[in-house]
Amino acid sequence: MITKDRAKEIISRFNDANILVVGDLILDKYLWGDVERISPEAPVPVVDVKKETVNLGGACNVAWNIAALKGNVYIAGVVGKDENGRILEFLLKEKNINPILIKDSSRPTTEKTRILAVSQQLMRIDRENRRKISKDILEDLIDNIDGVIESVDVVIVSDYGKGVITKELMDYLREIGKPIFVDPKPSNVELYHKVTIMTPNKKEAYELAKLDRDNSIERVGKFLMEKLQMEQLLITLGAEGMALFVEDNIIKIPAKAKKVYDVTGAGDTVISVLALAKAVGGTWEESASLANYAAGYVVGEIGTAVVSQEKLIELVP
Repeated sequence: MITKDRAKEIISRFNDANILVVGDLILDKYLWGDVERISPEAPVPVVDVKKETVNLGGACNVAWNIAALKGNVYIAGVVGKDENGRILEFLLKEKNINPILIKDSSRPTTEKTRILAVSQQLMRIDRENRRKISKDILEDLIDNIDGVIESVDVVIVSDYGKGVITKELMDYLREIGKPIFVDPKPSNVELYHKVTIMTPNKKEAYELAKLDRDNSIERVGKFLMEKLQMEQLLITLGAEGMALFVEDNIIKIPAKAKKVYDVTGAGDTVISVLALAKAVGGTWEESASLANYAAGYVVGEIGTAVVSQEKLIELVP
């Protein structure tokens, strides 16, 4: 799919890419501990917490992947006027990500807390408000995006269904004329007409198309491209790899993962590498191949993970 020399050539140019990520910003919290007994109050394990960590989640993880690969990245979204919002802003700046954060006192910063023991996730606790952002917040967000959009090569829309990605915002982004890469939420399918490319996983692809599993992935992909008037589509297929649709061609890309511990954030890695590679001159097939290698690496790590330029080059045989 891609040679080592060509991979080096593309990856070494990631520094020249300027990417804007727009979407739902999430703070990931992890409680790490041990389980040695069952609660006497209910048949559930008792987790003896040993440490607590925080990390960038949702659209923030997309931006982190780009920054880790030395791309220049802005992230635009909404946080609450709360401690989690302040933590998120600090983490973004710490990772060399340029934040465009609109603070909304009417909603909390979205938080996902995962409880892990013996390298297994036992439970996830979400704190969020999924309602559509208000007109005032949307206008503030668009005004701030206007200040950076001219310097951007590609826009990534990272939609986790938390209310930031709206019809009005998508209409604005399409009018700008920049390539738009979308990591979709199936319930928002009507928002994605005429985007450059979409990167659903297999389950999301069937849900977006509203087709049952009797239909082949090839049929699902072609149906989505016609329905949403797209010329490209990349469906990630887990252990089966990826299916890249480019106009009338379908290219199957075999999976590269040697071990799978945690698929958290794998889709974020795929769209990040795909956008970076395409922004610096890679073909769709080359860009998808690099994204496939990167995703194969991060699913072998526990929790959200990123890959460096050096590691990505190393992954390509």
